[in-house]
Amino acid sequence: MDWAKFFETMMLVCFGAAWPLSLIKSWRSRTAKGKSIGFSAVVLVGYASGILKVLIADGITGFLLIPYSINFLMVAADAALYFRNKKLDAARAYGGKA
Repeated sequence: MDWAKFFETMMLVCFGAAWPLSLIKSWRSRTAKGKSIGFSAVVLVGYASGILKVLIADGITGFLLIPYSINFLMVAADAALYFRNKKLDAARAYGGKA
């Protein structure tokens, strides 16, 4: 067994378990308060680096490409919700409809 890949997979699964909860909270709360787009950007760079590492080391058939890609997409979706919610926050601040 390749223990390094096993533990890397476990790390990705554990981190990945948190992103759906963050997405749900972002969708339901309809506010960007408490979110950091800078944090999301750093995490996206980290996951992109992981994807590149897998592609370089194992190619397109690398198993770890799956969890890295899923996590990347969830963080990207959460970042997109940040911008939607920022617009909603601005509309509420100026008395518009949210």
